[in-house]
Amino acid sequence: MALLDANAVNPITLPDGTVYRDTVYLKNVIDHPRMEIGDFSYYTHSAKPEDTAGILAPYLGHSVRERLVIGKFVQIARGSYFITSSANHPMTGFTTYPFRIFKPETFGYKDLPVKDTIVDHDVWIGQNAAIMPGVHIGAGAIVAAASVVARDVPPYAVVGGNPASIIRMRYSSEVISELLRLTWWDWPIDKIEANLTALSSGDLATLRLA
Repeated sequence: MALLDANAVNPITLPDGTVYRDTVYLKNVIDHPRMEIGDFSYYTHSAKPEDTAGILAPYLGHSVRERLVIGKFVQIARGSYFITSSANHPMTGFTTYPFRIFKPETFGYKDLPVKDTIVDHDVWIGQNAAIMPGVHIGAGAIVAAASVVARDVPPYAVVGGNPASIIRMRYSSEVISELLRLTWWDWPIDKIEANLTALSSGDLATLRLA
């Protein structure tokens, strides 16, 4: 059986041989100087592959200061998107109206604070979730559908709601520490696939021996 191909554009082939065009590996369809994306992270949408960056992070311009960093094996469902700091309005005065953007000579708010938005490895972001500026989502976290993530999410937490809050932790603190130590997402793909049974069943003892 062939290994997963990190260089694929459309990684899903249906049992009848049809290539499913709506799901794309982000790294292979996005060329954006302010996005850093790891292998095997995917996103599902119905537009052209070249439109992916604009759908995923519509306010992240090529000359902005912040970055959108997405790790490996991140799963982003249809309709989810990132609202980056570039979308912010000034909030320190008496009005939030963005007067400067309507004149070329004053365009932009370079004095507003910015913060990178980071999604660590093996995060599942459910359908129609919105990720707000500067959020850090830890490895192994799950974001429920239609959530608005406005604050950092710990590794292996399940969050949901508006604003999203922790529903539960997926594992005990001891297991989470062990998974973060193992960093299985950094293994070669052949080693990962050889240990899929242990990964998918939660067999930590076998993973320790891998």
